[in-house]
Amino acid sequence: MPAYAILGAQWGDEGKGKIIDYLSRRADIVARFSGGNNAGHTVINDLGDFSLHLVPCGIFSDGVMNVIGNGVVVDPDVLIEEMETLKQAGIDVSRSLMVSERAHLIMPYHVMLDTLAESERGDFAIGTTGKGIGPAYSDKTSRTGIRAADLLDLEGLRHRLEEVLPFVNRVLTKVYEVDSVSIDYILDKSRMWKDFLGPLIKPVGRYVNEVLDSGGTVVLEGAQGILLDLDHGTYPFVTSSSPTIGGASTGLAIQPKQITNVLGIFKAYNTRVGSGPFPTELFDDVGEGIRTIAKEFGTTTGRARRVGWFDGVLASYSNRINGYTSAVITRLDVLDHLDSLNICVGYKLDGDILDEPPGGVTALEKCLPVYETLDGWDVPTAGISNISELPTNARIYVDRLEELIGCPVDIISTGPHRDHTIMVRDILIS
Repeated sequence: MPAYAILGAQWGDEGKGKIIDYLSRRADIVARFSGGNNAGHTVINDLGDFSLHLVPCGIFSDGVMNVIGNGVVVDPDVLIEEMETLKQAGIDVSRSLMVSERAHLIMPYHVMLDTLAESERGDFAIGTTGKGIGPAYSDKTSRTGIRAADLLDLEGLRHRLEEVLPFVNRVLTKVYEVDSVSIDYILDKSRMWKDFLGPLIKPVGRYVNEVLDSGGTVVLEGAQGILLDLDHGTYPFVTSSSPTIGGASTGLAIQPKQITNVLGIFKAYNTRVGSGPFPTELFDDVGEGIRTIAKEFGTTTGRARRVGWFDGVLASYSNRINGYTSAVITRLDVLDHLDSLNICVGYKLDGDILDEPPGGVTALEKCLPVYETLDGWDVPTAGISNISELPTNARIYVDRLEELIGCPVDIISTGPHRDHTIMVRDILIS
């Protein structure tokens, strides 16, 4: 059986958590492949309301193994806290969670460096979450990172830290003029991490491939969105990993040919957290109304999300990079109160009309959206689960988004709960 990738198709916060939770009931594995606890997935089901940052969203489905792949950077303290919260809610995590031995760890000094660097940027801050994600990936690239497997050999870890910490401490004390980090402090925390997480640290890549080879089904859980991708996003206002379809393969050690379905998750409008260009951003009462109704505040940061009209230019670009076999439209019900809706169908830049975003951030900031206006609908969509009940104008709106994205819309979300879902075409797991 194949692997199904579920990817953020915008700037993240598209509602992937609900969709993954909805589909994971028919999977053998749900696997995170990129990012860290800078991502937040909200799941609302019969067990309660949950905000997950590292544990995959399949944790609520019986018989599903949840794995954290090698492409993820893991803050052990955050993972342990999240597991304890789930345990208190009656969810046994210990038997349904694995962490790749090749996943890199976010160490305490990574969080310090992230916060200090962002503060130093002042007016030029990029909007990092301050969770240590960037510094952890930087150490991974510079070959000074610490892997989960290193927790299983504390003596070997000591030698690694003796190599790494002197440089880290020179940066902390000489550049930022703060206290250094002691090796004993890190090792004490590592012993605690080993006791708690040691039994979960395994060769995840091999396990996932064995399940696929034996006919099992794997849902690949994307974090954030393509417009935050290090290569294809609105650089430099991006994340430090690859939330694209390419990242799914490398971040979990599976072959590209095993990924047969790629679902792009789109909000019915656009949002963004932090700095960076946003051509369709709204600064009026309409934008504030959408933000208020949808409670658009970051799961991880709590920051108010910027709100704008659906951007068909970026949606088409997103599809070209990821090659979606299906699109999922979420939060359609948020737009129920509007008399009319705008959709961006092009950019105007220096007198030219563009159908793809320019690669330079300065050029993108200068782009003016070309809008197409559609009528709203006067019948609520909230909670609808059958396509035949969707108001005519809402269906027209979805159909137009489908044209702009360039692939069929097969799932429509009309509310936060699992049951508030329209399966236009059952394209997933049998």
